[in-house]
Amino acid sequence: MIRLRAVIAVAHFHGLELDIRDFAAEPGETVPSPATLTRWLNDQGAVAKAMRIKWRYLVRMSNSPPIVLMFRDGSAALMVNADAERGVVWLRDPLSDEGQPPVPVDEMRLSQVWTGDILLVKRRRDQSEADAPINVSWLAKMVLREKKSLRDIAISSMTLSILQIFPPLIVMQVIDRVVNNRSMATLVSIVAIVLVLSFYEILLTYGRRELTLILTTRIDTRISLHLFSRLLALPLEYFERQQTGDVIGRVMAIYKVRDFMTGRLMSTFLDLFTLVVILPFLFYLSSTLAWMTVAASGVIGLIIVVFMGPMGRIYGKLVRADMERSSVMYETVAGIRTIKTLALEPARKQEWDVRTADVVRWKLAVGRMSNWPMTLTMPLEMFINRGIILVGAYLVLTNASSVGVGALVAFMMLGSRVASPLTNLAKLLDDMNEVTTSLGEAGSVLNQPTETKALTTGMRPRIKGALSFIDVNFSYPGSTTKALNDVCFEIPAGTMLGLVGRSGSGKSTVTRLLQGVSRSYTGYLKLDGVDLREINLTHLRRSFGVVLQDNFLFRGTIRDNITAGRPGLTIDDVVRAARLAGAEEFIERMPAGYETWIEEGSTNISGGQRQRLAIARAVISDPKLMILDEATSALDPESEALVNANLERIGKGRTMVIVSHRLSSLVNCDQILVMERGEVADIGPHEVLLERCSIYRTLWMQQNRHTSSRSARNDEAAPLIAEGD
Repeated sequence: MIRLRAVIAVAHFHGLELDIRDFAAEPGETVPSPATLTRWLNDQGAVAKAMRIKWRYLVRMSNSPPIVLMFRDGSAALMVNADAERGVVWLRDPLSDEGQPPVPVDEMRLSQVWTGDILLVKRRRDQSEADAPINVSWLAKMVLREKKSLRDIAISSMTLSILQIFPPLIVMQVIDRVVNNRSMATLVSIVAIVLVLSFYEILLTYGRRELTLILTTRIDTRISLHLFSRLLALPLEYFERQQTGDVIGRVMAIYKVRDFMTGRLMSTFLDLFTLVVILPFLFYLSSTLAWMTVAASGVIGLIIVVFMGPMGRIYGKLVRADMERSSVMYETVAGIRTIKTLALEPARKQEWDVRTADVVRWKLAVGRMSNWPMTLTMPLEMFINRGIILVGAYLVLTNASSVGVGALVAFMMLGSRVASPLTNLAKLLDDMNEVTTSLGEAGSVLNQPTETKALTTGMRPRIKGALSFIDVNFSYPGSTTKALNDVCFEIPAGTMLGLVGRSGSGKSTVTRLLQGVSRSYTGYLKLDGVDLREINLTHLRRSFGVVLQDNFLFRGTIRDNITAGRPGLTIDDVVRAARLAGAEEFIERMPAGYETWIEEGSTNISGGQRQRLAIARAVISDPKLMILDEATSALDPESEALVNANLERIGKGRTMVIVSHRLSSLVNCDQILVMERGEVADIGPHEVLLERCSIYRTLWMQQNRHTSSRSARNDEAAPLIAEGD
């Protein structure tokens, strides 16, 4: 991994903080290649370029930023300076301390280990493609990146357009010369030419289709990768405020734009090559008929432009109605267990019927509105396809034009090819309504502020677990009351901290701020003396182990779920984590053990088993700070007792923040923080809080009332028994 360390050191020089755990090697690569490293750096927000150069060029690269030199044994070094006159370069070991002086190396020594490959890295100064707004310009740049494919398609289209001129010309010659002069030899020659031209036209058409298919596939892949990355970069707060089905529907609308750009738009522009080549030839055959064709097509375009505004407004309402219906479908499928349990099928069906009625109503309105321009343009299309030949025949019969019979037939053959791209170009404007609406819907999600900067920049300190809240205030968006109000407390590393309080007191808000879910708080929240907002968000979350009240398990094996955050860990690590979480005993009873498949929704395991697997997933990375937010609430008493017994073992050497309504599970905590209406009511050990904190004492008495009653009954029964004796 020396090459990775070298790359990370160069990125650090340019102000980019990279995490080696973000790197994914290509399949079969034991040592990352320059191409793989370049791809990774570009994805992380840098500008990287790998190249192979000779010594005479390398030695001239003086006063340049550090350059990564690749060695034959799979390692690397950093070139920090060069001197062409002395014929040496200065290298530094990427694993050594930055203060260590570099070593001068000449050509002979370097040639024994150097492959000739170097990696140049700099920080991207402009707005990266991954962070650019999702709009028409963004999509156009995605398409224009395929310059080579576009060039080949353009050349093949232009060639095809030229070849399409020859068949009408040949037909004109057949009519004017072969038929009139009855020349068999000329006919044979023309047939041979037609066969040759037809062969090349078929070959070029196949090639253009292949190139277009490759182009659209590459664009589709790039768009899909960017959209999913952008979606993952959105903050959790956004997803909590939005309906999942609505978010999915809006994001998927981008594929309508993709289909338009790689389908109708591309085919229309390809046909424009035909227009550019053939239209001048039509004016050569008959300017009168050519102007009629252009004028009719222009009127078609004008009609469509007039209807664009009303069509766009109605189509936007159709898209929104369709997304609302999709949200109902998603919620129904996601909550089918609740629907079946409570017999909510009639209510959901009624909701679906209402949404479907809205979709049908707006779809009918869109169809009726689009029917008008189609009806108005139909006579003009008929005139282009049928009326032109009648006008041409009239001009021939009245000798009003020099157009002959052969020229008239040739004009009709070429005219149909010209009219199609002209009318398609006009109809293209009509499609812009759907495209603009779909792009706006997708942009309303994907153009939300992302966590990209917080995920890729910031400090990466070594986490120990000391926490301090200093006058922390926080309010949820749209709320008029503070969720946290001047919260102040401090705990050293390795402390087991319990969080208690009534519902809505701010317990979960504290854990959300610790995880970096919300960063819009005021005051200071410090981890090991460093403000949480200054720490790289990815590094922060990977340093934490989090177990929630309702944990999600992915479809896959138990082993895959436990190692979800660290896929490279061994089965020994999995077993150790399962043992800590108290999950080992039920896993070993399963037929396939750690290879047991977990179905979607975790339907084949119990809630308590799911919770223990989540705990195992959290502890396998050996985090220095763990957050358990009602982690044992779904467990049965036996499982809860088992997990609580392991908590001391789990918390050994790490900071634990445990949120629980069951105070009995927090008795052994070093400190218990009592929250009340977003404020700190008290903090201290269990025995101290029982004496001085009335809120804690009340909660404890409420939960242990049955124990107190039993003790009181026993105290009353004891004297009676004594008297009986």
